[in-house]
Amino acid sequence: METESNKWLYWLLKPLSMLPLRVLFLISDVCVYPLVYWVVKYRRAVVRSNLASSFPLLTTKELRRLEKRFYRHFCDCFMETIRVLSMSDEEGMRRMKCINTEVFTRSGPQGKGTLIVLGHYGNWEYQVILQLYMPKEWKQEPISVYRPLKNKAFDYLYQRIRTHFGGKIVTKDGTYRKVIQLRRDNIPGVFGMVSDQTPSRKNIQYWTPFLNHDTPMYSGADRMARQTGYAVVYADVRKLSRGYYQTEYILLSDDPQSEAPDAITERYARAMEQTIVRDPAYWLWTHKRWKHKRNND
Repeated sequence: METESNKWLYWLLKPLSMLPLRVLFLISDVCVYPLVYWVVKYRRAVVRSNLASSFPLLTTKELRRLEKRFYRHFCDCFMETIRVLSMSDEEGMRRMKCINTEVFTRSGPQGKGTLIVLGHYGNWEYQVILQLYMPKEWKQEPISVYRPLKNKAFDYLYQRIRTHFGGKIVTKDGTYRKVIQLRRDNIPGVFGMVSDQTPSRKNIQYWTPFLNHDTPMYSGADRMARQTGYAVVYADVRKLSRGYYQTEYILLSDDPQSEAPDAITERYARAMEQTIVRDPAYWLWTHKRWKHKRNND
């Protein structure tokens, strides 16, 4: 429930979001990174373990260099995300270049929906900028699927960030109801789904090799696509330079109802792994991604 007490963090950070990103990056360099990495040591043991087990051929020196690059990017991401609260459409399109959007926008006039699957790579919050590239005449409805945060102040903040450019949000549990509503109204939905998180133990249905681990994969997008017929597109993100990104949209399946169970999940896992290996510093290594073991939990 939205109350004034939930908005304090938003109003605290809103003035900060009005600063140019170059100033926010200076704050990141001088204050945020030293605090997070050297003082608080935020989840440093988790990051260190994840990197070492994912890239066993790297030397200790190479792993430490990669670790520090990750934390600098991690702190930058926080500042970039705050900036979204005051970002213009023009700046948004400069910060995130979206290419090959034809792979899913071509389904707009046909009334067919699309699931965009992505990972916690680059700045995933910038994916809301995609809607600025959508042809208005096709009347597609961009929607971010999210898990509500327990902290209500942070939950309200991220809702404002994800709707800043006019898109909508829906909780994971409310996704199917939203699909039914859009079909009734003949509106092609474009759902963004972050799919690299660890599923709960009771929801694990598929395992695959991923970054040198036997890894359980979240398969909700796969099941939803096969049930709805929505096309599935992968968001392949590259960091071009500090504060600038590019996303190429790659079709994983335009006929999911003919796919075998978890075929799309496997295709996504391979695409996501390729993105991470290309430059590992930009994935979210703070998660305890491999806390579950097959048949041994």
